[in-house]
Amino acid sequence: MSDERDATAIVWFRRDLRVHDQPIFDAAAARARRSLAVFVLDPRLLEPSGKARRTFLYRSLRDLDESLGGRLLVVKGDPAEAIPKLAGAVGAGSVHVAADFGPYGRERDEAVEKALDGVELVRTGSPYAVAPGRITKSDGSPYKVYTPFSRAWTQHGWRAPAETDASTVDWMDPGEKDGGPRAVKVPDDESPDADLPAAGEQAARDQWAAFVDEHLDDYDDLRNRPDRPATSRMSVYLKYGVVHPRTLLADVGGSGTGPTSYRNEICFRDFYAAVLWFFPRSARENFDTKFDRITLDSGKSADEKFRAWQEGRTGFPAIDAAMRQLRGEAWMHNRMRMAVASFLVKDLHLPWWWGARHFMELLVDGDLASNQHGWQWAAGTGTDAAPYFRVFNPVTQGERFDPQGDYVRRWVPELADVDGKKVHQPWKLGEPPSDYPAPIVDHKTERQEALARFNAL
Repeated sequence: MSDERDATAIVWFRRDLRVHDQPIFDAAAARARRSLAVFVLDPRLLEPSGKARRTFLYRSLRDLDESLGGRLLVVKGDPAEAIPKLAGAVGAGSVHVAADFGPYGRERDEAVEKALDGVELVRTGSPYAVAPGRITKSDGSPYKVYTPFSRAWTQHGWRAPAETDASTVDWMDPGEKDGGPRAVKVPDDESPDADLPAAGEQAARDQWAAFVDEHLDDYDDLRNRPDRPATSRMSVYLKYGVVHPRTLLADVGGSGTGPTSYRNEICFRDFYAAVLWFFPRSARENFDTKFDRITLDSGKSADEKFRAWQEGRTGFPAIDAAMRQLRGEAWMHNRMRMAVASFLVKDLHLPWWWGARHFMELLVDGDLASNQHGWQWAAGTGTDAAPYFRVFNPVTQGERFDPQGDYVRRWVPELADVDGKKVHQPWKLGEPPSDYPAPIVDHKTERQEALARFNAL
């Protein structure tokens, strides 16, 4: 019986740097007898990524190349030029990708599709449990509030993980291509000033297995404690698709509070991706446009306060610990992301996009949809029904979620000798540490000012 498949296809990796649970492998194997594995170093994505994300990407690419037996072709340039040239060089009948739903990814893929000129761009799967656009209201309009979206998301469900590995596809050696963009070496690490997690698919699976075994059951109880290693730390692996959310959901199982709470976090990720899909302007602008009129501070004093926030010297220990964790690990505990965002917007009266941009520069797990909409949630300009009344108290956040002060003492060495929760209000000590700053604002006063500015709308 003759094999009617194409001779060759291209598997173009983007945010899916793994070989397991990889449905595009099945699609490529069904379409062609062998495939060329490709990753394009795209300057439009690399340049704004920051050292931590670039370095983690490079390490993940090396791991993927090893998984593929050294047959990952890495090229550099505009994908709309590189991919069509590669397709011509190997005589590919199709190019296989996981669908990208971000604003730039949509634009890029449309340009690639047009330039392929007869070679089909086949989209299979996505980086999400449920792809953006799949879940809408009964009239076809998008959800703008999380809770009803989550009910529909749970009812919709998701596919089981695809049973794939590197052997699912017969991989072409990159040296066999005839012309096209030249191969480049995966760049060297950029030595970020942060302690990054181990990269690669096996590292992700090891981290996930340890979390399920040690912390999944008590996740709901401890997930807000930055002083405890109780979160999964899977965000960076999800960012680059080193693991797929389907894989995590398949392992979560159960109906206890821990598994339920963890599924909610995966759902939030899908929700924010859907919001960005339907409202791409929300990556840069207030989702709720009435907040465009709110008064924000500017000038020299605002710039100085922003630098103090960035550098972790606001005089509020929990805030400063979180901002120093961001620099030290290129990551921040989610509870503290909310706390520092609220402080920037509602205590310092500065634009949320200043903070969002700073996060995207430093975070190893920086994801446009989750970052921008998380910031808008904290700022009160996003998809929550009535969020502007929510103003986090930077002292009580520390006292409640870091009750013994261990998180603060780890990241703020100036306070290492202050015992217990007294560390959260060092200004009340008889002799406050001389090398730690006094609070740069009075929270009670600034809370009232923030509410007055919101109410004025």
